[in-house]
Amino acid sequence: MRFLLSAVALAFSLAAAAQDAPKYRVLAQDRGRVAIVGADGKVEWEVECKYNAHDLHLLPNGNVLINSGPATVTEVNPKKEVVWKYEAKPTAGNKGRVEVHACQRLQDGHTMVVETGNKRIVEVDKDGKVVKEVPLTVNKPDPHRDTRNARKLDTGNYLVAHEGDGCVREYDGSGKVVWEYRLDLNNRPRSAGHGPEGHGTEVYSAVRLKNGNTLIGGGNNNRVIEVDKDGKIVWSVDQKELPGITLAWVTTVQALPNGNVIIGNCHAGPDQPQLIEVTRDKKVVWTFKDHKTFGNSTATAQVLDLKDVIR
Repeated sequence: MRFLLSAVALAFSLAAAAQDAPKYRVLAQDRGRVAIVGADGKVEWEVECKYNAHDLHLLPNGNVLINSGPATVTEVNPKKEVVWKYEAKPTAGNKGRVEVHACQRLQDGHTMVVETGNKRIVEVDKDGKVVKEVPLTVNKPDPHRDTRNARKLDTGNYLVAHEGDGCVREYDGSGKVVWEYRLDLNNRPRSAGHGPEGHGTEVYSAVRLKNGNTLIGGGNNNRVIEVDKDGKIVWSVDQKELPGITLAWVTTVQALPNGNVIIGNCHAGPDQPQLIEVTRDKKVVWTFKDHKTFGNSTATAQVLDLKDVIR
């Protein structure tokens, strides 16, 4: 009898947990498309994008901003029409190629674009004119690895993930480095590969939290870390710390208003989720696993319909 009551109680508990679990619409890019997938798992909208993008945003006007090519940022409206486009080109003295791995629509309507190869941040107006340029410090120049994601902060500074240098740098408006955090190997040997077997310090993303700390998507560091202004790790999620989940190339990080964090998990394999929501005590409360619409190279994704998300 006691066993039966316990089983019934457990069933009710699991049912309640399922009802309470968050359900999000997701915007992401992979498999030659940008798509919005509803909470029911159905594709609500999609547009062709053959490039494996590293940054995208759903704008307040309903348009999507995405780095749609190796050096291109495009704004597409719900009718799938291109309404704005910027293509980065080599600056004077740069004889190599240029790539774009980060973009952001700013409050003044300009668009921030980070150009690898050129080693600079630019702010571009609606006519495609560069209205501001910020030089970047790059110790190991590589047109594919100079940077990954970057964000302009409310202070006017810029937070940039430097993949090749293995560090996150904060710049002021003149390009001066005002803060830096260098990733370490977390007591593991460096190893090759894009999947769970690969390990290094090729950082992907960083956002600044309201408490002044910095939340970092470690790339092939296979973890998420939160560091304070002095560079001390105050919170982290390591590669195999979540039951049944293996982190591979950790890409985007999204800090929710309730304190939870959504982790982008790329190249982890078809049995692993591409997005994972964890609480601050490291309980998994939601995952997104859709290897039909997207795939194992889903580098950039956002949950929709939530206010005050830091990403």
